Amino acid sequence: MSHPVVHWEIGGRDAPALQEFYAKVFGWTITDAGPDYSLVQPVGGGLGGSIMRTRGDTPPRVTVYVRVDDLDEKLADVEHLGGRRLVPPTAINESASFAMFCDPEGNVVGLLKQTGPIGP
Repeated sequence: MSHPVVHWEIGGRDAPALQEFYAKVFGWTITDAGPDYSLVQPVGGGLGGSIMRTRGDTPPRVTVYVRVDDLDEKLADVEHLGGRRLVPPTAINESASFAMFCDPEGNVVGLLKQTGPIGP
């Protein structure tokens, strides 16, 4: 089974400023999807993503999300191979849930289990 990258996020303390920056730099269409979260529409065959506000001590970051069929099973694989769970399986809505982990070098990667559309 293939596990494609299906989403990305750019997070920072000033999400509106980041939205404006990326809209101007790349001409991206960005739409509001909730408090402190916006969706970036895919263009030219590329992959859509999002821009979000980070909270608390969370530093600015870029994260990719990989589609999987079973979040718990994949997190167990991650731990077995030397990675570490960061966020347990968490519902986004009735159609999707996510989890996050660190690889052995400390890179943060997201997992996404999707059974329907994520966006509004």
